[in-house]
Amino acid sequence: MKTVLITGASRGIGRAIAKKLAELNYRIIINYNNSEEEALALQNEIRKLNVDALAVKADISKLEEVKKLFKTVEEKFNGVDILINNAGISKISLFQDLPPSEFQEIFNINVFGIYNTIHCALPYMLKKHDGVILNISSIWGSNGASCEVAYSATKGAVDSLTKSLAVELAPSNIRVNAIAPGVVNTDMMRCYSNEDLQLICNEIPMLRLADPREIAELAAYIISEKNSYMTGQIIGLTGGMCV
Repeated sequence: MKTVLITGASRGIGRAIAKKLAELNYRIIINYNNSEEEALALQNEIRKLNVDALAVKADISKLEEVKKLFKTVEEKFNGVDILINNAGISKISLFQDLPPSEFQEIFNINVFGIYNTIHCALPYMLKKHDGVILNISSIWGSNGASCEVAYSATKGAVDSLTKSLAVELAPSNIRVNAIAPGVVNTDMMRCYSNEDLQLICNEIPMLRLADPREIAELAAYIISEKNSYMTGQIIGLTGGMCV
């Protein structure tokens, strides 16, 4: 049985991935920072499936907290086989209105957070000469989004990191890929009115938002042994948007 660590797993895409992988009998480490109630509820829901699950609090933007997270995982499950970097934040703002502190915060979580988790996961994977890293990117990493310049820039960084690290780690039998969703029906969309959401859907060729479970289904395949030769890929799941 393999152990999967999913960052930002208490809600949205991370939660959907955790539930799907639990159904496939992976051990699940549910990382969260603020949403303790949701994380513990998910932990209990997974355990009812007779699958090992553990919710662990850590701010992934802080290396020392990530080190403690991995120490806990090592004590409980002897390390991580698969790392899914899902945690991320976004702020909608005109570029000139975004304070430097908020621009930095987005990078701290979306980019440096991934550095921290990979930095801590690699010793286990390199020792075993085996591992999988899956980063959750975004369509805006390659296309860009007005009023989300910082978020788009971080996802562009994630895409480049994914491709470069895949080449570096391939000889060690460690696969690195990313999923780049389009617009997904998660809490990030709650700031939009129903009218605005309809306008967004009208811009998507499939005329609807993605469901988090659709991202989870793709994630399950990407990390599986059925997909043992794919690495360095940014896989779009966009409903036909920006193709």
